Amino acid sequence: MAPKKKFSEEQIIAAAFDVAKLEGLDQITIRKVAERMGSSIAPIYVNFTEVEELKRAVMRKIRDVSERMLETKYSADPFLNVGIASLKFAREYPVLFRDLVMNNHPYLKEIQSPMGNILERMKQSPNLQGLSDEELMSVLFKMQVFQIGLSVMDVNGRLPEGMNDEQLIGLMESMGNDVIAAVRKQKNRG
Repeated sequence: MAPKKKFSEEQIIAAAFDVAKLEGLDQITIRKVAERMGSSIAPIYVNFTEVEELKRAVMRKIRDVSERMLETKYSADPFLNVGIASLKFAREYPVLFRDLVMNNHPYLKEIQSPMGNILERMKQSPNLQGLSDEELMSVLFKMQVFQIGLSVMDVNGRLPEGMNDEQLIGLMESMGNDVIAAVRKQKNRG
């Protein structure tokens, strides 16, 4: 009898992550993960007592992927980098994006960056210098509305044909400049 192949916790999480990114978080089952690994279900139960525990591990992996994207320097502007990271996540993981954002999955709160972290990034942006936390929150909210709308259009094939990453980033940067200019104008009136 051939010895049973052993799988590490990381390999199991990677297989479950593959299921999630192709089919969605709710489609993770012990059986599907085992099939993906070419294994029985036994090695999974050695590492995880139930499917919910495995799903939470996948959520930590998604959070880590998201954080790595947020840490990547796509441009010189730290605030623009937040938007670019969000667009890239939607483009690279459209099923997860739909699952978490468009379907308002309950796990979304577990992977979102704390608001304080985003505000700190915003404060490093030269274009946002001198704005209060309240004004920064206004800019952030307006840009989230735009960025999520843009991502929804993208993952659903509703953007103009042939629109590339550079054009999407340019569009987001232009909208950001417009939003920031409007907030500064309102501040100067106030």
